[in-house]
Amino acid sequence: MEVTELAYALDTFYFLLSGVLVMWMAAGFSMLEAGLVRSKNTVEILTKNVTLYSVAVMMYLLVGWNLMYESDGGIFPSLSFFLPSSEPHTTENEFAYYSDFFFQVVFVATAMSIVSGAVAERMKLGAFLLFAVVMTGFIYPIQGLWTWGGGWLYQLGYVDYAGSAIVHMAGATAALAGVLILGARKGKYTKDGKIRAIPGGNLPLATLGTFILWMGWFGFNGGSELAVASEGSANAVATVFMNTNFAAAAGVVAALITSKILFGKADLTMVLNGALGGLVSITAAPDSPAPLLAVVIGAIGGVIVVFSIIGLDKLKIDDPVGAISVHGTCGIWGVLAVLLSVSEATLVNQLIGLISIFGFVFIASAAVWLLLKVTMGIRASEEEEETGLDVVECGMEAYPEFVSTGQK
Repeated sequence: MEVTELAYALDTFYFLLSGVLVMWMAAGFSMLEAGLVRSKNTVEILTKNVTLYSVAVMMYLLVGWNLMYESDGGIFPSLSFFLPSSEPHTTENEFAYYSDFFFQVVFVATAMSIVSGAVAERMKLGAFLLFAVVMTGFIYPIQGLWTWGGGWLYQLGYVDYAGSAIVHMAGATAALAGVLILGARKGKYTKDGKIRAIPGGNLPLATLGTFILWMGWFGFNGGSELAVASEGSANAVATVFMNTNFAAAAGVVAALITSKILFGKADLTMVLNGALGGLVSITAAPDSPAPLLAVVIGAIGGVIVVFSIIGLDKLKIDDPVGAISVHGTCGIWGVLAVLLSVSEATLVNQLIGLISIFGFVFIASAAVWLLLKVTMGIRASEEEEETGLDVVECGMEAYPEFVSTGQK
């Protein structure tokens, strides 16, 4: 086997392995969200997660990939459908064409998974899945074209290595638009302005989900190096893995200390979101910082995610799992933190990237949410919300043996 063939094989395998790790993040989101919602909504949110992943795969195949990667760059994509019927093999490829598709499609599903938790416990399943069709087939790929597809933001010099904004803030922005139109869960905010805590139904499951996401993030960030077969790329991957791990750990510690200071208790939900906030924060430039700087970036993410969750609650923006804060607020911080370690990045270009991605995704998402609201409705009725969406949408319960039905 020639050296070039060996490099091709290694990079292809690394792409596929990284994609599998990112796909495994779908399980992490499922477990995290299932643990942080009430038990009566567990089956419905699991159904959403497994279905949104499948919708993302199909929509990216049908239209999303070509919008994002087969267009001619610029601002507006050229619309075309389907991948080639057989994989093109050329000596110019650095890795198998389909391995690239597989790696990219799991990123689309990640962005959509962020929306799932934020609108949990009160959105109709059908409306959510229809939004997933538009988000994964059109909204995400169009803003992806601007950056990873070689479009105008890439040409401008905007830097976002693995997608703090391209994936995470985009998902959080779509979620924010949905939450603002959807409204808060019944009883979350009282008439006298008090905030009522609604505890999750299974914190061990949420903790498992966090560890799964942490593990999957090594594929998310590490795979974004796009190669591993040379000495330079192998060293870069090792740096990315190390900094990703440091940032997550620092986010945990920082969130723990912050919650202890603010609440007098070690709030597990804040600690879990601290880990994810640290991960999102380092995602825009995990290949550049020195280890200590990665710790600082992750720690700041762990602090700001706590304050963001508290702040959104005060604004009566109800996010059951903290997804908007983790992926949105920390996504913004991550893009700005690029300036600490990437010399060619500029504040102006980073801000232009943040504003353009946020603006497009928010406006497009709000338009789709409003269209769904006036046509089919997006919110479950008060009676359905009280009963729980498991029974209403799925006809079953996650923990039937613990539910008192009056029957033996």
